[in-house]
Amino acid sequence: MFSTARGSHMTDENGKTYLDFFAGAGTLNYGHNNPQLKQRLMDYFASDAVVHGLDMYTVAKRDFLDRFNELVLAPRGLDYKIQFPGPAGNHSVEAALKLARKYTGRESVISFTNAFHGMTLGALAVTGNTMKRHGAGVPLGHGVAMPYDNYLDGRTPDFLLLETMLDDSGSGLDKPAAVIVETVQGEGGINVATAEWLRGLADLCKRHDILLIVDDVQMGCGRTGAFFSFEEAGIKPDIVCLSKSLSGYGLPFAITLMRRDLDVWEPGEHNGTFRGFNPAFITAIAALEDYWIGEGMEKQTLAKGERVERALNAIALEHAGAVDGVRGRGLAWGLVMRDAEVAPRVCAEAFDRGLLMETSGPESEVVKLLPPLTTTEAELDQGLEIIAESLRAVRETVVV
Repeated sequence: MFSTARGSHMTDENGKTYLDFFAGAGTLNYGHNNPQLKQRLMDYFASDAVVHGLDMYTVAKRDFLDRFNELVLAPRGLDYKIQFPGPAGNHSVEAALKLARKYTGRESVISFTNAFHGMTLGALAVTGNTMKRHGAGVPLGHGVAMPYDNYLDGRTPDFLLLETMLDDSGSGLDKPAAVIVETVQGEGGINVATAEWLRGLADLCKRHDILLIVDDVQMGCGRTGAFFSFEEAGIKPDIVCLSKSLSGYGLPFAITLMRRDLDVWEPGEHNGTFRGFNPAFITAIAALEDYWIGEGMEKQTLAKGERVERALNAIALEHAGAVDGVRGRGLAWGLVMRDAEVAPRVCAEAFDRGLLMETSGPESEVVKLLPPLTTTEAELDQGLEIIAESLRAVRETVVV
């Protein structure tokens, strides 16, 4: 029963403190109750400023749009329109899918094996996990799954199946409205697409007149180093989904970015009550101003990621019989266990030792690390040592 939280730690009602390598599934990139962000939020509340404004113009909304364009979009040469679709990542995905279908007049959307895009019906239709899909309770249509990068272990060239089916009028694949992709599949097991694969996908979409949607809900806002996870590949998606750490403070906030010519919405055609939570605008502005002026945050995250990778590789070497590999980018990492039953036990053991983590992958076979980007090197080392100790303890009691 957790009661307080600060930085990279959470404390329960009995006073036990836990190091947090979960970070709200990527929602708390700047840590719990970040003091700079918290002060801006408290000042905003104290001034009787607008909290809920529906779609009305507010100073907070205007300031967010100005600062997001100035600090994020313009420096990257991106000229997107911004839609406020609702408060969560799945709302951003739903808006992206609806917009792609409306703009193109086509119905199907290509997604990828082990993808995760949300728990609402449209998002589930492009999600790979069988258990989550079955939770819909109804058939999920108009989504077609294709192999993600290295899904077939290099046995066939990239996009051979997809390209062949698109070129063959007898394949049964209707021309899709869009392709939706995560550059790093977080819930799918920290599967990392190479820059070359992403560039190939972007080129395929352009040649076939298919919109490219990047779901950056979990891996955006600096999780992989750069603000957008697709920057390393040098691509410019047609539509981008952002949420989770966008507010900087854990407040609900999502946006859908789109090429300007894609905005074919009629007034009120895609709406909702909580599109743009004004306090989230305030903390989002603070996060941008405190962490995304210059390249400091990106460089720090990449350096910390290299530190984590070295430690995980050492753990994998020590437990070569139990660990299948190490995967990740920036500060999103996975320790892939050979026996799927081991990963949950490692996370449970780590919890008992004061470390919060989750598993991911289709069989929960991956020990997943998503520490706040503000986690110190000493805290990273502490958590990584707990993981090493936990795996040793599990292997002493389990035949691997």
